[in-house]
Amino acid sequence: MIANLVENGWEVIYHRAHALLAAQIAGHWHQKDRPERLIETVAAISHHDDLEREWEGNHLTEAGAPLDFTLDKKTDLKKLATLTQNSRYRGRWVALLISMHTSFLNEGKRGESPELDKFLDEQKEHQKQWIKGLKITQKEADKAYAFMQWCDRFSLILCNHELPAGERALEISKGPDGKRYDVVQRSDGNLTVQPWPFAEEKFTVNVEACYLKQVKFDSNEELTQALQEAPIDLLEWTLVKS
Repeated sequence: MIANLVENGWEVIYHRAHALLAAQIAGHWHQKDRPERLIETVAAISHHDDLEREWEGNHLTEAGAPLDFTLDKKTDLKKLATLTQNSRYRGRWVALLISMHTSFLNEGKRGESPELDKFLDEQKEHQKQWIKGLKITQKEADKAYAFMQWCDRFSLILCNHELPAGERALEISKGPDGKRYDVVQRSDGNLTVQPWPFAEEKFTVNVEACYLKQVKFDSNEELTQALQEAPIDLLEWTLVKS
């Protein structure tokens, strides 16, 4: 989950809701530099966090606060394996992108355990097989994954409220065209991206957030119940071409 401390408690955004926001962003990208398999790529983006189930397992810090995903340092190999295996049911293109995303997030942990190293090696081998089977090049795969990563990163910026004040630019990441893209929150509250990568000159994206008035929880069951009963609000951002 994404847990933001707010004035009256916690703002919680489920990881799968964040993934859906990333997919919304992807759907507005201009025709140029879109992945050829756009629909399948959007499917990979929208499903890449499917195993993040905030109502299952431990989602509390030692102090009893909702556990933000950035604080969860454990590597759950069983969960990662299930995610990559299940992605195959949506086809090789989706499986390839989700596997590449898993590699990107976990390659820096290589050496932590023989099991993790074996899993990472298996992902590399799967990726080679899928690229060959799809009759695409590594460059084409990298371009599609750069698009996925860009949308994912932009969504996280919005969900984490990372936008700087004073109309200062914040780097999103390099896009599928290799260019650097920055987001700016304008004085009118709207956002713009430089350079502008979208088909429309103005559009709105959104994500649902739950609001918890309780700051500390004694058990995961208590947190789960609170999340199920929490009021929900819609966070919206309007993007405009400057």
